[in-house]
Amino acid sequence: MATRPSCTRATRAWHSSRPTGSSEPNLRTLVIDTATAACSVALFDGDRAVARAHDVVGRGHAEKLLPMIAALPDGGRAERILVDCGPGSFTGIRVGIAAARGLALGWGIAASGYSSLALVAAAGFAMRDDEALSVVLEGGHGEVFVQPFARDLTPLAPFASMKPDAALAALEGRAAIGNGVRWLTALSPDLPVVEALPDAAEAWRLPPALIALPPRPVYGRAPDAKLPGGITPSGLVA
Repeated sequence: MATRPSCTRATRAWHSSRPTGSSEPNLRTLVIDTATAACSVALFDGDRAVARAHDVVGRGHAEKLLPMIAALPDGGRAERILVDCGPGSFTGIRVGIAAARGLALGWGIAASGYSSLALVAAAGFAMRDDEALSVVLEGGHGEVFVQPFARDLTPLAPFASMKPDAALAALEGRAAIGNGVRWLTALSPDLPVVEALPDAAEAWRLPPALIALPPRPVYGRAPDAKLPGGITPSGLVA
């Protein structure tokens, strides 16, 4: 998908990451998001999004991502990298993190991460007046990842992988947003929902505390693949 120039102004969240009166120049930031069916990148020059690309690919993130980055101004060259650490697709998460780590190493810059759930929540609150939302993302094997957030993006509970009936009960009256809401509307057709996927261009909405994860996968549940003997590799469920 073609890169789209943008003049979106990120006025709050990333400004607050610098101390008042700081003379530190605004950082050029590359954002990479491949944790779900979407593959998206965005390049920020300080608080201004200068270019972005977003494509719903389902699979094939590995083939799409590097050309997307290369199509950004200066090949996406930045002074820091942010990457979606999940939860979401096992393969997609690994593709994005591998790219972020590799570019960070090659460019001699830092890479950090954020949660896919927090990013969807931040974008959702920009569209709605709700005081709280529940993010519901596809989790695989008929389950969804669920986490509720307050309007200031404070998590109201840890995220969990749930069957749709349990996820529906966990909403507790909150509207649901994400790409897993179809599982809930199958059970409750009148449920207020918003279909949404993470978009790298929305990452500026996250406050500094939510873009400080180490760049490693947050899978949310055990992977399908097992080691010989049926052993799940350690450290794969965050």
